[in-house]
Amino acid sequence: MRKIILSILGLLIIAASIFFARDLISGRKSPKPVQNKVVKSVFIDVVKNTDIQVVIPSNGSLKAKRRVELYAEVQGIFRTGNKLFKPGQHYKAGENIIRIDASEYLASVQSAKSNLYNSIVAIMPDLRLDFPDVYPKWQDYLDEFDINKTTPKLPKMTSQKENYFITGRNILSGYYNVKNLEERLKKYNIYAPFNGILTEALVSEGSLIRSGQKLGEYIDPSTYEMEVALSKSYANLLRKGEEVMLNSLDKTETYSGKVSRINGKVDPTTQTVTAYIEVKDPSLKEGLYLEANLNAKSEEDAIEVDRNLLLDNDQVFVVKDSLLDLMKVKPVFYSDTKVILKGLPNGTVILKKSVPGAYAGMLVKPLQDPKNL
Repeated sequence: MRKIILSILGLLIIAASIFFARDLISGRKSPKPVQNKVVKSVFIDVVKNTDIQVVIPSNGSLKAKRRVELYAEVQGIFRTGNKLFKPGQHYKAGENIIRIDASEYLASVQSAKSNLYNSIVAIMPDLRLDFPDVYPKWQDYLDEFDINKTTPKLPKMTSQKENYFITGRNILSGYYNVKNLEERLKKYNIYAPFNGILTEALVSEGSLIRSGQKLGEYIDPSTYEMEVALSKSYANLLRKGEEVMLNSLDKTETYSGKVSRINGKVDPTTQTVTAYIEVKDPSLKEGLYLEANLNAKSEEDAIEVDRNLLLDNDQVFVVKDSLLDLMKVKPVFYSDTKVILKGLPNGTVILKKSVPGAYAGMLVKPLQDPKNL
């Protein structure tokens, strides 16, 4: 009896196992759900090749085209002038900027003049007896001689005997000694070489000035220059006198300048050439930082796009039958945000904006950029 019960239980377990196995097999054969394809919307642009002007952006600070560093060549006390020696002070051409006390030195100059005058007076009797024909011109020279004025030029020698006589009495050496002292006396006063403004003052009235000491800086505020460094590949495209547009960093002010000079030497370290842009405007100040846009050359049959659209430096995405594809191009010029490309046929549909995760064969829905409508 026990064996019969165990046999029936075994048969029931086997039957249940068969039914369970059938359910598992039928579940595996159920159809998988179909995933919907994701179509991404992208902004597109149609290629229209035109002539693109290559504009080289550059920047730099302004420096006065005419500037003078003031140095002392003599020593003395800085005396007060008609105007205070302070930054921002304006002077006219020929106006005294710095006056150094020359009282002591002036006395030595007057003494040398007096010695020269006495030397000429001493030879007048001999001239009257031995050279009566030249005596009148030397007498006229003495009559014009004023110790408080610049020493006049000596009369011209008309004969070799006269030259020997005058030279032998040390008249020439005395004269040139006086002229040398007078030239040095001029250095006690510094005059404005042109209309301008004092931008730096390193001394003040009453201070002791020493020879070789820097006193300040003086500039002409009417004309400025900006120094820019250009790649050597574009330097030969610039021309002297070419118009250049400059603007402030905040883009609020615009100025017109021109290329005044181009350096003939290439910097061996940076492989750049320095160009100088001249600009005039009453509102400009030295040291002001400006941006310049230099017109280098024009590229024919080209298009300008954002730099982030260029892949591997020679490919861009194009749209064909709602699918993305890659096309090779030729970059000809890079700026900070743009790149000029050649090699795209007219009518080619390209991306207007970069698409994250884009790949060749990706299904897309082309949209026109609202800015182009």
